[in-house]
This record gives sequence, C-alpha cells and structure tokens, in this order.
Amino acid sequence: MKTISLRRLVLGDVQAARMVPPSGFTAHLTVFAAGAMAFLAVFALALSLASGRLADRWGEELAGAATLRISGPAEELGARVGTALAVLDQTPGVAEARALTAEEQAELLAPWFGEEVSLEMLPVPRLIEIIAADPPYDIEGLRLRLEAEVPGAVLDDHSRFRRPLVDAAQALRRLGWLSILLITGTTAAMITLAANAALAANAQLIAVLRLVGARDGYIAQAFVRRFTLRAAAGAAAGTVLGVLAILALPPASEEGGFLTGLGFRGAGWLLPLLIPLLAGAVAWAATRSAARRRLRELG
Repeated sequence: MKTISLRRLVLGDVQAARMVPPSGFTAHLTVFAAGAMAFLAVFALALSLASGRLADRWGEELAGAATLRISGPAEELGARVGTALAVLDQTPGVAEARALTAEEQAELLAPWFGEEVSLEMLPVPRLIEIIAADPPYDIEGLRLRLEAEVPGAVLDDHSRFRRPLVDAAQALRRLGWLSILLITGTTAAMITLAANAALAANAQLIAVLRLVGARDGYIAQAFVRRFTLRAAAGAAAGTVLGVLAILALPPASEEGGFLTGLGFRGAGWLLPLLIPLLAGAVAWAATRSAARRRLRELG
C-alpha cells in the first residue's frame, strides 16, 4: 500500500471520501472520544507542569534555609545565641543569620498553644534562621563546629521535610505524564474500533471498488483522511473547553498553595495547541494500521 501523502490527506478526494459515512456511530464515536481525551489531556498536562513548578519551588526554598535550635538554661540562652551568631557570621556560604524575636516564636507556637501563650512559662529553645548563599555552606562542617562551641545547638537543614515534599511533587509530575500516555493509548484504541467498524460496514463497497480497479491505497485514503480530520476537530474542541476550564480555576495564591496553582505559565500556554496535532497524528497512525489490516483480511 502506498504511503498517503500530506497533500492528499489535507485536500482529500471527493470520490474516495464518499465511501466513508459523514455521520453515524463511527463519526460520533471518533469526535466524542477525541474531544473527551483532549479535555482530560489538558488537565493532565496542567497537573504535570504545576507539579514540576511546585517541586522546584519547594526544593529551592527549603534548600536555601535552615534553622538553628539552641536549648539550655534561661540565663545562658542569650550568651549561647550570641556565640552561635558569631560562628555563623564567620562561616563561608551563610548569607544571613537572624535570631527570631520572642513575638515571632510566639506566633509560630500559636496554632498549638493559642494566641495568649507566654514563652516565659515554657522551656522554649531560641531559634536562629539561616539563609544560605551561593555556593552554600558546608552543612556537616557547620553542624560539628556549632556542637563544639555552642552547647545545646541543633542545626536542622529541613531535609527531613524537604525530601518527602519534593518526592511527592515529582511523583505527581510523573503521574501527569503517565496519564497523557494512557490518554493517547485510549484515543488510539477508540479510533481503531471506529475505523474497523466503518471498514466492516463498507466491506461490500470496498469489494466493488476493487473490481473496478481501485487500489488499496486509494480506498484507505478516504478512511484515513476522514478519521484523522474528525479526531483533530474533536480534540480541538476538547482542548478549547479544557483551557477554558483551567482559566476558570482560582488564581494561584500563597494561601491556596498547590490547589490554586494548577494551570499554565508563560510559554506553557502554547503546549495545549499540540494536543489536536497529537490527536490527529494518533488517529492517522491508528486508522492507517486498521485500514491496512482490514483490507488484507478482505483481500
């Protein structure tokens, strides 16, 4: 069977196109399947991109910050905090080190102890916020020095919290791309079923065309073109609806976090334009394969 050229696919052949019913079960199935899958693909793509942004942001924010916790008798905490700040000022790779005020620590404890909490009533350690420079400091070397010079100092680089969060966001990103692959495979399967149904329904017409000298490539052209254009049109409609649904979501905010960050950013808005093209390519490959197989069976 000769390969169907792009020009013939776009322009088509009036006589050959008459073999494929312009409406009916196969037409509705192809358009609906492509549209529904494209709608889901928009959300899967948005989920994958948003998860990637989230993983990058969490990784950057947590990697650049650490907390130094200093415990001890109340009368010695001030001196220990001063010593720790002096050590941090002398440490290469530390951009900023700042001891949290009593009000800031009370605000951090408010969700657990209430707004009226008094730090004097609790054995609360003093906290120092550390911001890393570029390149960052040697975390292990700094930890050993602080343990030696500042009794009761514990350096927390947030790795216990950072890694699970970043891993979860990365898993969501992979899940989004896996969803797109499954959507593509489902679209191909649905279009293959519709093409097989159309070919089977026109088996007698195909036999007559062969008797009058029509080649298999000419016969397949009609089915490939019709189903490719149907799938592309359905996917275009589904993509538009998906993008409109994304636009209707709440805008990104710090309070909403990930739940309000689902969407596209910048040039990412161009990526949904590829979905109808991908649907058309999948339909072309699926229909062409189905047509070749069915024509061999009828041959």
